[in-house]
Amino acid sequence: MKKLFRKKYSWLLLTMMSLIGADSFVLLKAFYLPEVGTTVTQTQKTESSQVTQNISKTTEPTITDTSYSDENVQLNIKKDYADDTNVYIVDIKVSDPKFLKSALANNTYGRNITEKTSTMAENNQAILAINGDFYGFRSTGYVIRNGVLYRDVANSSDQQDLVIDNDGNFSIINESDTTAQSLLDNGAWQVLSFGPSLIENNQLSVSEDKEVGQSMASNPRTAIGQIDTNHYVIIVSEGRTDDSKGLSLYQLAEQFKSLGAKTAYNLDGGGSSTLYFNGKVINQTVGGAKGGNERSVSDILYIGS
Repeated sequence: MKKLFRKKYSWLLLTMMSLIGADSFVLLKAFYLPEVGTTVTQTQKTESSQVTQNISKTTEPTITDTSYSDENVQLNIKKDYADDTNVYIVDIKVSDPKFLKSALANNTYGRNITEKTSTMAENNQAILAINGDFYGFRSTGYVIRNGVLYRDVANSSDQQDLVIDNDGNFSIINESDTTAQSLLDNGAWQVLSFGPSLIENNQLSVSEDKEVGQSMASNPRTAIGQIDTNHYVIIVSEGRTDDSKGLSLYQLAEQFKSLGAKTAYNLDGGGSSTLYFNGKVINQTVGGAKGGNERSVSDILYIGS
């Protein structure tokens, strides 16, 4: 009887250990173990950079702590305080939409491959950079970067993506309505899958109670919008600090509306929110292991020369 009892519970113990092991592996795979998919080739990097390198550049840029100006890129950074939060607003005008670029961590597409926004920015000689959509945290959601299709797996029926086309114009699509290949065939240069949209057709497209997953209502935020042809605006807000409460999505959308954005889109926020300019991170980040350090992410959007 004792042997039978021991045997019965030995099998139970082994089964439990197997389940725990399997669950641990799933968690490791989902959040930690890198899965390399595609390395950005030197040809792709060269083609992307040559698009802007071939544009005439005859004068040295004028750079201050809050601005950059040459014949192709003009940007100004304004620090504001709204809704008990430090907010950075970047007004950007470019001569060609290809100055708005993206980069992947370690120049590699894949799951859980990350670098700091500042590192990617420095490696790509970015004038200004923000964190992207952290595509590598998920196994679904369309990914097109600098005209290259990396993932054509839809997330959900209501997943809203930002499409930046070859002319630099912004639009919002639902992944259930199209494929990433179709978007690429129709001229998509960048497709980012996070959301939600904040402004569409000059109108607020997010409600006061809308939030990202289980996120808190007030957070650090990163978002980008289009005001006019080759005219963009970036907003990065701080949050989760003594000085900054953070913004809700609705408050963020109101900021874009006040700036005249025709289209605006929410990117990965919270601990990922990072604004890099002129060789340094200028916002208070809260995503590192010790709370105040910069978080490593999958990708960036940046203004490059």
